[in-house]
Parts: sequence; C-alpha cells; structure tokens
Amino acid sequence: MRKKLIVVNDKMQKNYRYWLTEPAGKNFDLGFKPDLTPKQMLEIGVFGGRYMTDCKKEFPPDWWKRAKICPTHHDPKLNYFSVNASQPLAVWRAKGWIHPDDPRGWFQWYCRYWRGRRHPDDARQIKRWKAIQRHIWQIKKNCRLGILNCRRRQRQAVLHWAYDSRKI
Repeated sequence: MRKKLIVVNDKMQKNYRYWLTEPAGKNFDLGFKPDLTPKQMLEIGVFGGRYMTDCKKEFPPDWWKRAKICPTHHDPKLNYFSVNASQPLAVWRAKGWIHPDDPRGWFQWYCRYWRGRRHPDDARQIKRWKAIQRHIWQIKKNCRLGILNCRRRQRQAVLHWAYDSRKI
C-alpha cells in the first residue's frame, strides 16, 4: 500500500496530519478483533448521533450515507438501544483517557486505526478495548441469549466499543 497523508481541519483539530500506512480494515494488532466497523457502528446508532458530525471530510463518504447522526444535540433515541450510555467528554479528559492526537476519544482513534493509521497510542487503546469484555461477561451472566431488552444501557455501551452486543 502506498502511504496517504490525511490533513484534518475540524472543530477540535486544525492542520492535524497523519499517514495511512495500512489498507483500510486490514493488518490489525493480533489481539484486536472488533465485531463492528466504524461505518456499521454509525449505521446502527451510537453516541446519540452526535459523535464526529463535523468530521465527515476526514472519513469515507459512504460511512455517512446511512449513519444515524444529529449535528445539533445528543439524541439517545438514535442509539440502537434508545438509551443514553455516554459520558461527557469532560469525564474522559478528567480520567486521562484522551490522547491529544485523538481529542474525541476511543472511537476517533478506532476510525483512524481502521482506515490505516498506526500510532504510538495503539497499544493503550487496544488494552482499553479489551477491558470492555467485563461488561460482556455481565450481560452474559445476567441476560438470556438474544433477550435484547436486558441491560440495554450496558449493551449500548458495549456497542460504543465495536463489540456487537446484539448477538449476546
């Protein structure tokens, strides 16, 4: 693959540059196997439709064709499970979970990683992704297979991390 330079100019980053060095959706870390692509996540409904609505130019146009988004406010009804499972970005910042190169958090990192960016923060983000498995075990422990109205908020939160909680 030929390297491609991406230049980002949105509300949170001006003239941020990174390189795509891997083919989209390929050559992931061996321990990182998300169930959902960023495009699929946007289509099924995550983050109340509010996530990265000013970033459309950075990502492939087909990601936005069927995306459930709301550029004006967070709308939990746009989430797959129609519940709010998000914490404000301020909470993420206070906990030290935000890397300056991905000021919107894990999903922004994942979108860029999926597209082919590799970054020094990859190992930390993949470790955080793996830690969400504790929520999957709670769903499995407390809900019968396929009963989607059980632990809807936790299921929505799991969707936010590219695990397909509709199959648990």
